[in-house]
Amino acid sequence: MAQFDFDVAIIGGGSGGFAAARTVAAGGLKAVVIEGGEEVGGLCILRGCMPTKALLYAAEIIHLARDTAPWGLTNHGFTFDFAKAMERKNAVIKDFADYRVQQLKEGKFEFIRAHAKFLDPHTVELGRAGTPLHAKQGDVSQGARETDAPYPKKITAKYFVLATGSHIAPTPLPELRDVGYLTSDDALNLAKLPKSMIVLGGGAIGCEFAQFMSRFGTKITLIQRSPHVLHDFDADVTAEIEKVFRREGVEVFTSTKLFDAKIENGLKKVTFDCHGKMMSVSAEEILFALGRVPNTTGIGLDKAGVKTERGRIVCDETMQTTAPHIFAAGDCVGPHDIVHLAVLQGETAGQNIIKHGSRKMDYRLFIEIVFTDPHIAQVGLTEKQAKAQNIPYLAASYPFGDHGKSIIMEARDGFVKLLCNPKTGEIIGGTCIGPAGGELIHEIVVAMSRRMTVQELAAIPHYHPTLAEIWTYPAEELAGKIS
Repeated sequence: MAQFDFDVAIIGGGSGGFAAARTVAAGGLKAVVIEGGEEVGGLCILRGCMPTKALLYAAEIIHLARDTAPWGLTNHGFTFDFAKAMERKNAVIKDFADYRVQQLKEGKFEFIRAHAKFLDPHTVELGRAGTPLHAKQGDVSQGARETDAPYPKKITAKYFVLATGSHIAPTPLPELRDVGYLTSDDALNLAKLPKSMIVLGGGAIGCEFAQFMSRFGTKITLIQRSPHVLHDFDADVTAEIEKVFRREGVEVFTSTKLFDAKIENGLKKVTFDCHGKMMSVSAEEILFALGRVPNTTGIGLDKAGVKTERGRIVCDETMQTTAPHIFAAGDCVGPHDIVHLAVLQGETAGQNIIKHGSRKMDYRLFIEIVFTDPHIAQVGLTEKQAKAQNIPYLAASYPFGDHGKSIIMEARDGFVKLLCNPKTGEIIGGTCIGPAGGELIHEIVVAMSRRMTVQELAAIPHYHPTLAEIWTYPAEELAGKIS
């Protein structure tokens, strides 16, 4: 190892990179984390999971405060201070980011604030950290900041872990650049609440922003390319959330194709085709929420022997890239830009550097949660995925509208659904769209981790009345169908 400066160099100090660094350091290896972004903390803390969920929770409180009639309360109106909500969000995020900086600097591994670029498979050149190449001019940051400290011009390492993250995808409509638009990063740092907003994109980011901005008081129009929002979920799930959105006043257009954008009468106007009909909508602001792309350009991957496909780093199930000594984790790899996967991938990469082949990723328990109200949560296979892969299954659902605890709560939207192997009864998928769905789905995650059957789940006692007991109903229905 003496021929290298470090045993392991981790490029990127977000969730995946920190997990890898923590793992290899615990294994006794000399490691360094190189972070070149303007802020330290990673996407989840700074511009993803934590800030959006802070605002979603604020919006849920506002929504409950407005709808008081079922509880015998008279609502005489209240005021909402958008600046205060943003101030709280910023304070919470700063606490998380400051703690991540503390973790990175506590001495278990070295921490360098610099951009890294491969010169050869074992050497990276270091340059000044700061605003990422893909950041827009005028971006405002809220996370922990680090001043640049002296660092070497280059370092060498026997192994590398790439955890470079992702950035917001470029717009497919050039006219939008002239009109101007907000990204999710921009929207999380708004100083003033817009009166109206067009949300382009009906994925998790678009749906979450659409709902909390609507509940804050902004008139929202959501425009989605595919036939439904959240197109990776089953149609019964997406139809349910679209119903809720429309009931709350969000205008939803699906099966669309963008054609033009311009400023007219002081508003931003978007023209699009919807089911063969040309339409236009105008608003004070446009939120561009059409996804993210990996940060894999400009870091010399070709000189390191690391291949990419459609921008993502190619890895096997051990998180090893096409260069045997280089591993990767997080958004730069995929297949999903979700923080718990980044952490698992980082830990897997670290374990396999310590002992090659000792750990493999298992995407069988892939979890996805959208924190709208109601929550949408999924683990394992959806019906859409099972059909596409020709996997036989049985499915059963049960609605929250007919469930004791949710009726008491006046939380009647949504349902739970279980998928199982038609011969053995093993649970192969679960979906929950309903109250506390992001929490309830973990009952099925635990069941699937132990490869439980619907018969076994149906036999587990659940207290009444609780939200969790709703899983017993589809489990009992399916158990009765297993021969």
